[in-house]
Amino acid sequence: MADEHLTSMMENLYWWGIATMFRCPNESPEGNDIALIGVPHSTGNGTTERDQHLGPRALRNVSAMARRVHSSFEIDPWKAANIVDVGDVPFPRANDNEDCIEQITQFYTDIDKSGARPVSVGGDHSITGGIIQALGCGSIAGGEPVCLLHLDAHTDVFTKVDHFLGAKKSAAHWGAYLADQGKVDPTHSMQIGLRGHARTLDWLEPSYEYGYNVVTMREFRQRGLEDVIAQIKKVLNGRPVYITFDLDCLDPTIAPGVSNIEAGEKGFDIDEAVALLHAVRGMNIVGGDIVCMMPTKDSPNQITALTATAIMFEMISMIAENVSTKARTQ
Repeated sequence: MADEHLTSMMENLYWWGIATMFRCPNESPEGNDIALIGVPHSTGNGTTERDQHLGPRALRNVSAMARRVHSSFEIDPWKAANIVDVGDVPFPRANDNEDCIEQITQFYTDIDKSGARPVSVGGDHSITGGIIQALGCGSIAGGEPVCLLHLDAHTDVFTKVDHFLGAKKSAAHWGAYLADQGKVDPTHSMQIGLRGHARTLDWLEPSYEYGYNVVTMREFRQRGLEDVIAQIKKVLNGRPVYITFDLDCLDPTIAPGVSNIEAGEKGFDIDEAVALLHAVRGMNIVGGDIVCMMPTKDSPNQITALTATAIMFEMISMIAENVSTKARTQ
């Protein structure tokens, strides 16, 4: 018992040992329930804000300090499910966005075949396109297109430009091309928290045209949290859900180390964001990602990395709870 206590104490020290996500073993996804994955890609944003590829390393660095049990769910996710850190997607041509997106899709095609549900950290938001090219209509989703719970300051459905500074399957386009491919069902997907950097008055029109259920930040404040949660439950229930969480949906005081920071309007506080995530608790969550962390712009206390870790923990816990529930009913 004393040895167990000492080990637990050491594993809580982020600066000690080999940095895997949440101290999970570095193993292959086969035979496991949840695969934690780093996607160190940043050429899909197409701007000078390219340090997003450092996000996975930053999260691994602090995740040992994260909570080990979920007090409100009353579960220990690490005991409820078999969870592994499978490492990072390799990018031998890291400056070629289109090649990187295909590398992501190939990597996640293998993850999908293994049956382990992926929870990933990027990387810029173009990684979601590569991931869902594999998961949409895949094995874990039961052959169906995925439906998004998309929390973001931006739509990422910018069809009015054909590329973003050279990147075609970019952080600005994945919401459109995945719908065109039939990998995402926009009519049963939610885009929540949009508030950012509008340069034209019609910036939301592509999302409406595709049929996304849009809740801008202004509408969220007017309607209130509970009303939006009710809409999420109505739109997504009974469908394969993929969560994509752009850290810029949060207020900059909570997550200052993000690309494309939006300081002109208050973003979500952490309790609001977690409550929105919990709206899909118990649903068929096929995977999730956290994107757009800029560790080189984070505060010295690494608050953005810690916040990203907390969001990842919520996704892991919801999937682990589903695994545990399924095991009990079999």
